[in-house]
Amino acid sequence: MQFRPAIKSQFALGFTLIELSIVLVIIGLIIGGVLVGRDLISAARVRAQISQIQKYQVAVHAFQAKYGYLPGDIPDPAATNYGFQTRGTFSGEGDGDNVLEGVFFNGDGDNKGTWEAIGETAVFWVDLSTANLIDAGFNTASTTANPPIVPVTGAGISSYFPYAKLGRGNYVYVYSGTSTGECSFHACTAGTAYYGISAVTSLGTGSFLANPAMTVAEANAIDQKIDDDLPQSGSVLAMYLGFSNANIVGATGAGTQGPPGTGQTAPTATTCYDNGNVNGAQQHYSIEVGGGANINCALSLQFQ
Repeated sequence: MQFRPAIKSQFALGFTLIELSIVLVIIGLIIGGVLVGRDLISAARVRAQISQIQKYQVAVHAFQAKYGYLPGDIPDPAATNYGFQTRGTFSGEGDGDNVLEGVFFNGDGDNKGTWEAIGETAVFWVDLSTANLIDAGFNTASTTANPPIVPVTGAGISSYFPYAKLGRGNYVYVYSGTSTGECSFHACTAGTAYYGISAVTSLGTGSFLANPAMTVAEANAIDQKIDDDLPQSGSVLAMYLGFSNANIVGATGAGTQGPPGTGQTAPTATTCYDNGNVNGAQQHYSIEVGGGANINCALSLQFQ
């Protein structure tokens, strides 16, 4: 009779191990499902972001086909005759030169492709809205006048630029590198128009503050689907506007400036791209660090 407790204990122990195995399997399935779900959400976000840019590009082509100019760049008297905002008399205020420029003040010679508060870069979105070519209704920006309150911060920024589908405070804006000097910090081409995607935090006369707010994996996926999957070449570049608008800021690390190059770049938790710390090697997105989940990147996409 004394052996029964021992047998009962053994059966109880065996049943507990089976239960434990089942629980572990269930936990594994849950974790796997969460990870798969996270990846699916990220992939959907990337697809939505690409689709957003493509829709804007279709809208730009439609605008050019109908009016003969880039949005924001259409000059007077054509702009007024078509019902768009009246243009200024200076460069960067609607001059029809096929370059998107902003202005520092309403004056001659104060135009740059990297100023965003006043001028063509700002009115780009107003023109597309006025032409009913995009869903959002932008009507705040002016070709000649400062924003009513400077600097523009918080939700006020959404009156000037559309939210990016990636979320995290990212906006979509446009700019052109109008000189070699403005393009010296990265690989942009002077005179070429770009869509920028980054987290804009402040907008004012001669100032445009933004931060990287895109994961390395997202930047890599967008570049891979649209371009050559390389952060320093092609039509998709790991760069964004920042600081004073006179500079184009390279995303070699969160908030750092620097020209493109193949110098030793080590993969770290704060880099958008690296070349394995091998001098002369090509740069690639740092997706091997943290699975590409670090929020270190921003992108510029060339007009097509």
